[in-house]
Amino acid sequence: MKIITATLKEQLAQVKQRTAALTDPKIEQTVRAIIENVQQNGDEALRDYEQKFDQVKLDDFRVPQAQIDQAWEQIDADLKQALRVAKTNITSFHQQEIDNGFMDAARPGIIRGQKVIPLATVGLYVPGGTAAYPSSVLMSAIPAKIAGVKRLVMVTPPQKNGINPAVLAAAKLAGVDDVYQVGGAQAIAALAYGTESIPQVDKILGPGNIFVATAKKMVFGQVAIDMIAGPSEIGIIADESANPRQVAADLLSQAEHDKLARPILVTTSLELAKQVNQELEVQLATLPRQAIARASVENQGFIAVLPTVSDLFRLMNAIAPEHLEVQLPDPSQYLSEIQNAGSVFLGKNASEPLGDYVAGPNHILPTSGTARFSSPVGVYDFVKRTQFIQYRADALASEAKYVTKLARVEGLEGHARAIETREVAK
Repeated sequence: MKIITATLKEQLAQVKQRTAALTDPKIEQTVRAIIENVQQNGDEALRDYEQKFDQVKLDDFRVPQAQIDQAWEQIDADLKQALRVAKTNITSFHQQEIDNGFMDAARPGIIRGQKVIPLATVGLYVPGGTAAYPSSVLMSAIPAKIAGVKRLVMVTPPQKNGINPAVLAAAKLAGVDDVYQVGGAQAIAALAYGTESIPQVDKILGPGNIFVATAKKMVFGQVAIDMIAGPSEIGIIADESANPRQVAADLLSQAEHDKLARPILVTTSLELAKQVNQELEVQLATLPRQAIARASVENQGFIAVLPTVSDLFRLMNAIAPEHLEVQLPDPSQYLSEIQNAGSVFLGKNASEPLGDYVAGPNHILPTSGTARFSSPVGVYDFVKRTQFIQYRADALASEAKYVTKLARVEGLEGHARAIETREVAK
């Protein structure tokens, strides 16, 4: 990776110029046509697209429960145990996010409150293609179940040899209600608008390629979405005490996702920077996804060298990475320095893949700098809130004049008269 030794001011200016392209006009045009076709032609359009894009001809999109049950029996005992451990840890973490709403009676005769209501139906998009992602099933389905979502609908691209059994096994373990073999922008359109086979949902969650991300962006408003996900990112803050072999391995753990993934190291040690670069070459030589990881490292990654630890955090807060590792002595002391990051990994033992699989915090995270204003997926993503008020007559009488005053200042006479129709307000 290129090593940058520019000043903090210069590097912060560079960060502002880096904007991840989540889509482009040609892709938007293609996706818009797919969405309109699915809206108009439903299942027929889905069958055409699956045959065109995935080379799979389907009569029925729904995966039978017997096939899902068989997938659980088909996977080996070690994988079953790994999925169970992940489920236990994800559940125990997300149970702490439950919000039961509130009600108060702070003033005489007035009751106010907020009711938390689970979404009725949620769609979970699980990527297919060259890799299987049972972990993504657990990360999206488990918080939804904890929130109380009534129906979980999972879509995943069909495969010529069938959906990976690990994905179906994870769906069974997490309590997914229905699984459909459909992927890409057409799957997002089907979830947003519904077809003869696939139900319309209230919200769509899950990562996907640029066509999926663009489709989610376009259907937002018709349904809710979790986020517009870009390529994976990892930022590492380290000093001379860090182990270059471990730092390089952690950078590659994200670089192997995608040629557009962004591995970033910021450090106070030029020597560490050089050693990490050497280690990257050694480890890339034997990495199965070497071509993908190398493109990521060489074209998207960089190492920034700055004089102080404070500078490292200022730069990383500007980058706002999806994953942030803090490989410094006594790393927890720096939590207060972190303003923008999707998920934080403290110390040399908290390698990022722990968060991807079994630690418990969610791995569906804001990318492309959106950690400045977005959060990881959690139970709160699967609920909505409704407010309520109740006034006793004397309480209304005591506050009516303030309502009518504000209403008339805003030129809304009907608002004022609605209050004055109550006898107590006159």
